[in-house]
Amino acid sequence: MFNLSASIAYHARRTPDHPAIIYRDDIISYAQFYERILRAAALLKSHGIGKSDVVALFMKNSPAFLELTVAISYLGAVFLPINYRLAAAEANYILGDAQAKLLLVDEEFTSIAALDVPKIVVDAPAQADSRRLGAAGASIPPHEPVGHDDMLRLMYTSGTTSRPKGVIHTYGNLYWKSIDHVIVLGLTQREKLLVVGPLYHVGAFDLPGIAVLWVGGTLYVHREFDPEAVLASIERWKLTCGWMAPVMLNRVLAVPEPQRFDLSSFKWCIAGGEKTPESRIRDFTRVFTAGRFIDGFGMTETCSGDTLMEPGREIEKIGSTGRALPHVEIRIADAEGRWLPPNSKGEICIRGPKVTRGYWNAPDKTAEAFFGDWLRSGDIGYLDEEGFLYVTDRSKDMILTGAENVASSEVEAVLYELPQIAEAAVIGVADEKWGERITAVVVLRPGLSLTLDELDRHCRKHLASFKVPRELKIVTELPRNPSGKVLKRVLRDQYSV
Repeated sequence: MFNLSASIAYHARRTPDHPAIIYRDDIISYAQFYERILRAAALLKSHGIGKSDVVALFMKNSPAFLELTVAISYLGAVFLPINYRLAAAEANYILGDAQAKLLLVDEEFTSIAALDVPKIVVDAPAQADSRRLGAAGASIPPHEPVGHDDMLRLMYTSGTTSRPKGVIHTYGNLYWKSIDHVIVLGLTQREKLLVVGPLYHVGAFDLPGIAVLWVGGTLYVHREFDPEAVLASIERWKLTCGWMAPVMLNRVLAVPEPQRFDLSSFKWCIAGGEKTPESRIRDFTRVFTAGRFIDGFGMTETCSGDTLMEPGREIEKIGSTGRALPHVEIRIADAEGRWLPPNSKGEICIRGPKVTRGYWNAPDKTAEAFFGDWLRSGDIGYLDEEGFLYVTDRSKDMILTGAENVASSEVEAVLYELPQIAEAAVIGVADEKWGERITAVVVLRPGLSLTLDELDRHCRKHLASFKVPRELKIVTELPRNPSGKVLKRVLRDQYSV
């Protein structure tokens, strides 16, 4: 089996002048992309990187992110994309747990990812062209053969504990995921994919970014999200498709007078991950008159995109995330792992070749995550008689804010460091902009007070900004069941009105 550079090399031979990446005003052809990958591989090799070494990327979107990622694969090493919005302690925990051998870091983040790991700092010129990182005279090494079960990527995801877990992605996982996306989305070399989400995230990289490069298409890469710039890039470059987190799509749909832009080239956009209201689908078709809104369900543990809504069924199946992809099986289980009939709510379980084999150095957590060879998603939902999936709740106590998963227990642990707080529960409350906004519900110690500003200042010292509660609710007691467990469903119902 070949690494990620194989398809790039093929297109560099067959259609060398076809655009692979567009970044700002720069068009990078497949021939140029492959040449940069080879130079990046030589640079990494000169820093001692070889097969199975873990190389971390703490970078925003750029051509260099993609060039370095594919170069890491070329050497048979493992790439570790890290959320650049994390606080220093969080990023450094991941670097240490993954035993990263080298860190590739954008220059504005060098003070955050400060663990004693050898670094290559990527400045602004190098972000646009990784050849500017140096090693021009280094010899280009041969590519390293890899197998179906070899590890390609480590991707850390927030868990239900205070520490994130490293999800193992193999070459087999990525190849089967890409095959399914090519089949279901009908990807061809003509695709021009809008890449506006962060490439450290499975949405931007996998749904269906890498598959578009597989078939020889083009990625238009935004460094950061700006809703009006999204519409302008679709018009200028005749982009055909994209993925956006729901919060991103909401902001794009809210741009004043979108008819100023010619959006007729845009055929579809995947923007699932939550229960999508019918109004959003209708707003999408109003703005993108030639486009189709595709709801979907997926996980980091499955390389994303396990279900996608089928054409023409969007309104009929409103609230559904679509049906399973060709090489994905989905069933609904009760708490003991017994399969439930259609229209019965239970835990969504997934099986297929794109499902992770488990978590990095965490056999106990891996065992807990599976019923046999079925991955337990931690999400609650049901399948109708036609196999359409409806997601209704999360059994893992997670909050989905923007495109980020936040473990409420992680935030609660930080809240309990405040001397004013006797009890705390963190919940996600439905929010038009963010999907869910993080809300802290606390019981104070007698005679003490707490403001949202005080809570905010404390949390920002320990957490990434997107994990900081946006609301503070002070109560006299938290609702609990007879065994003493906090009833967060009651709190969500209370504060969602």
